[in-house]
Amino acid sequence: MRAKPEFRDRDETEVAVLDALADRREEGMTVFELRSRVDVDIDRLEAALADLKEDGLIEVTNDDERTVIVPEEGVVGPVDPDDDESFIDQIRERLPF
Repeated sequence: MRAKPEFRDRDETEVAVLDALADRREEGMTVFELRSRVDVDIDRLEAALADLKEDGLIEVTNDDERTVIVPEEGVVGPVDPDDDESFIDQIRERLPF
């Protein structure tokens, strides 16, 4: 699963964070879990998280002494992978063959 197209024109670190969070949208991820999935140094990761939070694309909560980050509603694509058609599939459906 990935971030929706309207959120993919952001900094590549921010997009990588959103994509990582999309895979765990319900339970969220800690900063350490994100760091293992997004291959950047901690300063770039923190800057990306700050920008995403400021823009209202992620929610940060403290859950039993650990900080958990989840994507806001509507930031990631559909839950059902069958609904996530590729661009080529969409063209094929519209063209008569």
